[in-house]
Amino acid sequence: MAQRYGGKYSPGAAKQPEAVQQAVAEDRRVDAAGAKANILFIPAVLVAVLSLNDTGTFGPVPGLVAAAALGLAAWLTREGLRAEAAYDARSVARRPAFPRKIAAAILTGAGLCLTAWTGGNPPALSLFYGIAAGALHLGAFGLDPLRDKRMEGIDTFQQDRVARVVDEAEGYLSAIRDHIASLDDRSLDGRIATFTAQARRMIRTVEEDPRDLSDAKKYLVIYLMGARDATVKFADLYKRQRDATARSDYEALLTDLETNFAARTTQMLQGGREDMDLEIKVLRDRLSREGVRPE
Repeated sequence: MAQRYGGKYSPGAAKQPEAVQQAVAEDRRVDAAGAKANILFIPAVLVAVLSLNDTGTFGPVPGLVAAAALGLAAWLTREGLRAEAAYDARSVARRPAFPRKIAAAILTGAGLCLTAWTGGNPPALSLFYGIAAGALHLGAFGLDPLRDKRMEGIDTFQQDRVARVVDEAEGYLSAIRDHIASLDDRSLDGRIATFTAQARRMIRTVEEDPRDLSDAKKYLVIYLMGARDATVKFADLYKRQRDATARSDYEALLTDLETNFAARTTQMLQGGREDMDLEIKVLRDRLSREGVRPE
């Protein structure tokens, strides 16, 4: 069913909350694959189609294997770009467990090498084409992040704890967003965007000051896991019957979560300000004892 477009400057449209705009901006930044990665699927499709008419010794098998390698390389490239964008967006992050873009470059080279060989080229020339294709892929898309991103002055153990909690929290938020998106309801999408922005505000606060992790973990793990479970049940029910009472109860739950996340994040930020004020006071007292009186 077609939906009326409603934008920031549409007639009669209400101004979007800043939290919604922030969430939308973050989603666009993370989904960084774009056309430059999707276009890599075209060679895989062409090789598969052309190989169907191959009457060589092995028939269409080598061509189909090459097409599969190129298609897998295109998929890994797209996922690698998204993983890199998520890595860049965080202050503390672990490197991707699997180097997707490097593997994609290897598969691209192998697929093109096999394609050239099935086309009747000498093995040495086919190998050259494969190496060149892999090198061009690395030059175009780069390497995967190979080191963990850490903050100075914070021990490794604490940063690893933060990274694990953030990964788990982002997984819950992604599941909540996907289940609500399946309902095709713009109003609920906006509510989830607002809630996501509040949760990510707490995530960024914890990344900048991991000392708040113990208190925030209850929100980012237990509360978000509960919100995900409630979202799954609501989405299943709302797909079967558009129950207005169920929707009202779910929106009330979101409001409570947003309020609690916002209040707790504010407390965390104010706690950091109190620590800073205390350090400044101690420093001023020490300077005064040394005979230095800052204006």
